[in-house]
Amino acid sequence: MLSSQIVLMSIIFTLTIILMLWRPFGINETIPTTIGALTVLVAGIVPWMDVLNIFDIIRGASLTILSTIMMSIVLESIGFFRWIALNIIIRSKGSGVRLFVYTNLLCFFMTMFFNNDGSILITTPIIIHIVTLLKIKPHQKIPYLISGALIATAASAPIAVSNISNLIALKIVGLSLNSYINMMFVPSMIGILTIGLLLYLYFKKDLPRKIPSVPVKWDKTFSRYVQTHPLDVKQHSEDNDWKLFKMSFAIVILTRASFFALTPFGVPLELIGMVGAFLLILLRWYKTKTGLGDIVKKTPWHVLLFAFNMYVLVYGLKNVGLNDYIVSNLKPLIMDSPFNATMIMGILLTILSNLFNNLPAVMIGTLSITEMGLDPHLVQIAYLANVIGSDIGALLTPVGTLATLIWMYILKKHSINISWGKYLRVTFLIIPIGLIVSLISLYFWTNWLLM
Repeated sequence: MLSSQIVLMSIIFTLTIILMLWRPFGINETIPTTIGALTVLVAGIVPWMDVLNIFDIIRGASLTILSTIMMSIVLESIGFFRWIALNIIIRSKGSGVRLFVYTNLLCFFMTMFFNNDGSILITTPIIIHIVTLLKIKPHQKIPYLISGALIATAASAPIAVSNISNLIALKIVGLSLNSYINMMFVPSMIGILTIGLLLYLYFKKDLPRKIPSVPVKWDKTFSRYVQTHPLDVKQHSEDNDWKLFKMSFAIVILTRASFFALTPFGVPLELIGMVGAFLLILLRWYKTKTGLGDIVKKTPWHVLLFAFNMYVLVYGLKNVGLNDYIVSNLKPLIMDSPFNATMIMGILLTILSNLFNNLPAVMIGTLSITEMGLDPHLVQIAYLANVIGSDIGALLTPVGTLATLIWMYILKKHSINISWGKYLRVTFLIIPIGLIVSLISLYFWTNWLLM
């Protein structure tokens, strides 16, 4: 009976992942995962009694991510991101290298303030607008677009609230948000900086030395640049509501800070996120009388169902013995060695993520390490290595993360041709180095914290 369930579960999971990544006829990724999850439940591979438990695991993380997406929708509607694009061009001062640095910083901070998928959705069109407006040659656009995507996705590693899979797994291993940052921020930042430097060295010859500069005048009275520009919201920068910009950004920063300040007192992450989104929506309504129409239309409500479906599928793999196989083979190798735990789990999650996406991969890895009977500290190190593998190692191929798949879809929609071959030529040289540097940094950093 168990062998037949293994075959059935393998078929269901494989077909679901193929359809999720392929998305024939442009179907939403939630449709194949829903069919797969229902099949697993009907077949009895995952008992119906586990449904509420699974929903409880993914609910908080999904609502937290949805709240940040709502906030990004509000900021986009008031022209905040187009204003950022204008300022990137202005501050680049005609330098292609400065533009490269600023666009990467934009992608990094967008992920830190929102999340990796939202960051890709926001920053990719901004970068496309910038390089198109500046009439940068087709081959010179590639450094900005590929680097932006890689940095935006990798930037979900330093803080757990920027990635739904990180948040879900965080709850499983019992690691607090502040403890996560204490152990993870430094090593992951070393890895991201390494990737950023390698990307610059790789693309240095392709970056334009000079780009068209934008003549502007600084208005001291209103503390702003005054310039008519195609990227501006209403073609005139003076039409922007600067007070609304400042108040909106203050709410975003306050919400982000509250994640770390209030969760130690038992305040749920999702509650903080939803309150922040509500305040931002209320502020926009007060200042512009804009209702909820765009929020309701643009928010990907299916994220909650998608995360639930993926977790059902992972539970199915667990129930037919995948986790037992991983545990029996890896436990002897890592149970007494933090270094082995770091390197083995990081590399394993890299492989799994690039085979069938990082969301199920990090769930499988996290469930496996919680069943190994490891020391609590070793569990946390192995989990953090999982995150590095699923956030940084997963960038090896476009299949590794939903964010990179979204990125390729946006490029195609804008008729920009970056093939898998071009992508892989970059990532196969850079990502393995960034991964190893991140994992070694994690090992030495956590050892230093224990001293």
